[in-house]
Amino acid sequence: MAESRGRVWTGVIRVGPHQGDHRVAVRAVLSVGVPLLVLLLIGRLDLSVYASFGAFAALYGRADAPRTRVRMQATAGAVLVAAMLVGTAVSAVSLPALASVVVVAVIAALVTLFAYRAQWHPPGALFTVFAAGATASFPATGTTFLTVLLVGGASVAWSLLVTCVFVLVRRGSWARPRRARPPIGSVAWEMTATVGTAALLAGVIGVLLVGTHWYWAMVGAVAAVGGAHVTARLIRGVQRLVGTLLGVLIAAGLLALHLPPWLVIVVAVLLQAGAELFVGRNYGIAMLFITPLALLMVSLASPVAPEMLLRDRVIETLIGVAVGTVVAIVSAGLRRRSARG
Repeated sequence: MAESRGRVWTGVIRVGPHQGDHRVAVRAVLSVGVPLLVLLLIGRLDLSVYASFGAFAALYGRADAPRTRVRMQATAGAVLVAAMLVGTAVSAVSLPALASVVVVAVIAALVTLFAYRAQWHPPGALFTVFAAGATASFPATGTTFLTVLLVGGASVAWSLLVTCVFVLVRRGSWARPRRARPPIGSVAWEMTATVGTAALLAGVIGVLLVGTHWYWAMVGAVAAVGGAHVTARLIRGVQRLVGTLLGVLIAAGLLALHLPPWLVIVVAVLLQAGAELFVGRNYGIAMLFITPLALLMVSLASPVAPEMLLRDRVIETLIGVAVGTVVAIVSAGLRRRSARG
């Protein structure tokens, strides 16, 4: 037991080697920054969330061969836009919060299974859950669907263009890589069930205890159960919790400055770069950038009282990580019992 705890804490503070993260950071800055700049110029920063979620496509396949990377980003982008459309439909029909949680939990499970089969990097459904949950929480009408398609789709297309340009500039090979897809076996089903259960429980508790921003609890739970084994899941949960709590302090300082929209975009782009420089090396450090980035983007699209925003982020993250950790431990115990049986 002591040895296991030692592995967890060593993993929490370990910083991995630099592996070309600066190139990924530049691609992410261009993919996120340009759509936000366009929305600023046309006076529609209220649509920034849709553009940002579409730009998340650029974060996939960072270490894969060019052909695989572009295909993965295109697929992930389509899934992200689809998730936003589902979230928009949930909002448009005024589905109760608990029912919305169920819908997003189903999305979390399905995308987890798909991502495992498609060998997504980063794996799992975290960005998809974030996209579906956030859009489900924003007001929507019939015209919002077209807005999501146009803004989100254009952002995905721009991200793909940026990736292709970088490949051409670096003269990367477009050869088809040999890549066998893993079979959908017991590991995939266990991951799917674990993620779906954790997301559902965290979302329900988030709705009952807090009410607003319940999707943050679901995102926290999905992040906490995202590892391949229980030690990796515990490490990720601790990193997300500590990183979020410290990141909230940074966000509080930024929100207190009441920055003009153009400067918020500049800060958001810098935070995105910082996140990409560390997300593959230490998730906790990356959360120092990701947390204020997420809070700034929410405040930019739908201004709310900073105190409520910060409070909800802390409470919902505590709920998500706690639920995710418990589910991860229970899942590991059931898996060991099944293996012995």
